[in-house]
Amino acid sequence: MTALSPQEWEVLLLSLKVSTVAILAVLPLAFALAWVLARWRFPGKVLVDALVHLPLVLPPVVTGWLLLLAFGTNAPLGRFFSEYLGLTFLFRWTGAALAAAVMALPLMVRAMRLSLEAVDTRLESAARTLGASRLRTFASITLPLASSGILAGLVLGLARSVGEFGATITFASNIPGETQTLPLAIYSALQIPGSELQVVRLAVLSVLLSIGALVLSEWLARRSGQGKVRHVL
Repeated sequence: MTALSPQEWEVLLLSLKVSTVAILAVLPLAFALAWVLARWRFPGKVLVDALVHLPLVLPPVVTGWLLLLAFGTNAPLGRFFSEYLGLTFLFRWTGAALAAAVMALPLMVRAMRLSLEAVDTRLESAARTLGASRLRTFASITLPLASSGILAGLVLGLARSVGEFGATITFASNIPGETQTLPLAIYSALQIPGSELQVVRLAVLSVLLSIGALVLSEWLARRSGQGKVRHVL
């Protein structure tokens, strides 16, 4: 397999940029939702849980259409971000990042929620009894013990955002150099006769990125698990 062309390097770098921005931007929201679902009891919790996980079961094209309705040029949220924050999403790489963030959110919330639910609340209660504040208890007990799920959620969210296709092409379109990420570049190459070699290169690159993300997720989980044992001891 030949080396990547300048255009393919551009696609790869854009994909990593979009995915990284998407995950970092949605991380606070994902953790907040995971905390609420793991620790709070309130009416409508089942509905909130269903809405958070809705992008997993909705066709991605429908998710992209909903993003168009909410963040389009004349949509309420679209106007707000454009007028007050100077951010536009339609036909921009920021729109691809938004679509990737929405699709990655359920996986991140699920991994973080499971890790928070696995934390023994008796340890937190003991720390509070010994005089630790809520913030110190969270920083010294809860966060270290839940770190494996948080890291796994980050990596899985990153892998999901790199592979995002349907919502991105519906909401941000397929513009080379602006919104054309790896899956969209593969789709475009498939439409051109004689581009089989390019498809193979991009597909192999996607597979390697996915495998790397899964391996990194497992390594982080194991490393964090060892750290938790030392922390508790």
